[in-house]
Amino acid sequence: MLHNTKGIVLRTVKYGETSVIVSMYTELFGIQSYLINGVRKSSKKSSGSAAAFQPGALLELVVYHNELKQLQRIKEFQWNYLYEHIFFDVKKNAVSLYMVELLQKSFKQPEKNEELYYFIEDAFIHLDKADEAVVANFPLYFALHLTVFFGFRIEVNLQPDENRILDLEEGVFTSAYPKHPHYIEGILAETTSQLLKTMQPDELRQIRLNQTTRRQLLQAFEDFYALHLPDFGRLKSLPVLQELLS
Repeated sequence: MLHNTKGIVLRTVKYGETSVIVSMYTELFGIQSYLINGVRKSSKKSSGSAAAFQPGALLELVVYHNELKQLQRIKEFQWNYLYEHIFFDVKKNAVSLYMVELLQKSFKQPEKNEELYYFIEDAFIHLDKADEAVVANFPLYFALHLTVFFGFRIEVNLQPDENRILDLEEGVFTSAYPKHPHYIEGILAETTSQLLKTMQPDELRQIRLNQTTRRQLLQAFEDFYALHLPDFGRLKSLPVLQELLS
């Protein structure tokens, strides 16, 4: 049966001599894998098709879907949004790859969540259009707000001169040091509270951070994910991102 849906490319691997298997987060079906034949042929049309399956690409799809199959098929595809900068700007591309890897590691089930899809789509489009000040803080914003959809968000309850410690295990601000080492405090906790209250990416330019603070927060947020998602591991894209945004 054919369905019209949108999809965000997460991972593409070569299959045979001319084909690829693409993992996507789709609007209608959540995480799905698609076999796409002939996109790696040495023709101008094929090379253009292969470019559409770069990680982070936003596509419109006509797909065959069978709940009993793990590998689905695509009948038609085209760009849903054609990036102006993400695939060509080094910093934006690094942020994009970080976002893609964070998504890959966070998805544990294929179930659809249309609100999550629209959040991700909106985030990539904002990143493509963002200025440098917004781009620098964008991975922090994305990592924090993404947690809402996976059920382990941090509660925004930081008050002036109190609750200046963020317990990463419990996901709460507190005034007492926890009995474990998984916490941040001071400017790191305050900045996290600011980021949580930021509802639109354009507001990120108002949050001024030095490279040390930004690197420490990226590390803390990776730890937060690892504490709450089984087998999360470590992000391969993080060291590159920290270096580029410094």
